[in-house]
Amino acid sequence: MTAEIITIGDEILIGQIADTNSQWMAAELNKIGLRIDRIHSIADRRDAILNTLEEVSTRADLILITGGLGPTKDDITKKTIADFFGDQLEEREEVMDHVKALFQKWNYPFTRLNEGQALLPKRAEVITNHWGTAPGMWFDFDDNRKVIVSLPGVPYEMRQLMEHAILPRVERSFDLPVIRHRNILTYGIGESRVAERVEPWEDALPEHIGLAYLPDYGSLKLRLTATGQDKSVLDRELALEIEKLEEYISEYIVGYDESETLEVQVGNLLKASKQNLALAESCTGGNIAKMITAVPGASGYFKAGLVAYQAEVKQSQLGLSKELIEKNTVVSSAVAEAMAQNMRAKYETDYAISTTGNAGPTLDDTEESLGVVYIAVASKYGVVSERYSFGQPREKVIQRASNKALELLKREIVKNGC
Repeated sequence: MTAEIITIGDEILIGQIADTNSQWMAAELNKIGLRIDRIHSIADRRDAILNTLEEVSTRADLILITGGLGPTKDDITKKTIADFFGDQLEEREEVMDHVKALFQKWNYPFTRLNEGQALLPKRAEVITNHWGTAPGMWFDFDDNRKVIVSLPGVPYEMRQLMEHAILPRVERSFDLPVIRHRNILTYGIGESRVAERVEPWEDALPEHIGLAYLPDYGSLKLRLTATGQDKSVLDRELALEIEKLEEYISEYIVGYDESETLEVQVGNLLKASKQNLALAESCTGGNIAKMITAVPGASGYFKAGLVAYQAEVKQSQLGLSKELIEKNTVVSSAVAEAMAQNMRAKYETDYAISTTGNAGPTLDDTEESLGVVYIAVASKYGVVSERYSFGQPREKVIQRASNKALELLKREIVKNGC
């Protein structure tokens, strides 16, 4: 059983918006056992839509389409799908009533243009959109062995229709295998080093269990995927394989789920010890604060963050002396340590992190090279700092420095017995 996704919209092809619909749909379909073979982004043109449908329909059992269902002239999906089936559009009374009711509820004027939302191919089965005006459409074809589903491109509406109508029906309509995933989150070790260390374990994996390496700046996620027919059997097999994996890289594993990120673990440690944190960021530009505050409940342990980007701000807001900066330059362990200590004192916190470095692409007034970052963590036990060289580009430096800062903080919290 295979599926392909088609997103329609010039705005995607010119880079005006990102295609988040396909990403979300693929993840949700995979959860119910559907393999996504291809994802297509195509223009709002009749020939592009027809050509893609003709090609995809020869391969895929399920074709999911998003976009092009609005009331304006550039929304041509319905008419083109009708042409694909040699069909005609007809007005659906139930859709017209639904759209009128929504406009009345919203207190919007209903125009002749909006009446076009009720024109659908005759063979389409209407999937009522309770969250907007463009209905979803379900088409059985090829003697009911294949399905095309057309959905609005508005992400919220598409997701609601998928969750409440399409996914349950797909599960009922097709004989799907069980697919189970487990994620292993690691920090502080690169992809090639992990691959080398776990090679004996990876080579011994059963044929129905696959391993994927998903690197990010400063972190690596390993994803185990098992395919079969019995969910409980697959879960037991995955748990056993993870136990075996731990023998090879246990010191680098920080979690086993998307929710067990480093920032979540640091937050849990701070909450458990009833301690708090402040941040003095320079080269990371507030990225660590963004990571920390993305975790629900961060207000229970995160007190304040300051982006002290220029030397003058380091002096006026963090109390660093001009002499200290001139003697050591802003990219130095001395400045990083002073930033962390003074930030901790300024906001009376248990811990404070600081970052200062050359994220690039140009050098500041310093002898250090591009990509060099100093990170410090201050606590009542003193201050520690580390020098890192993250290379380029700028985005890599910022994200790796942010991850390393949280790693260093976690190490200090654990070392201090908190």
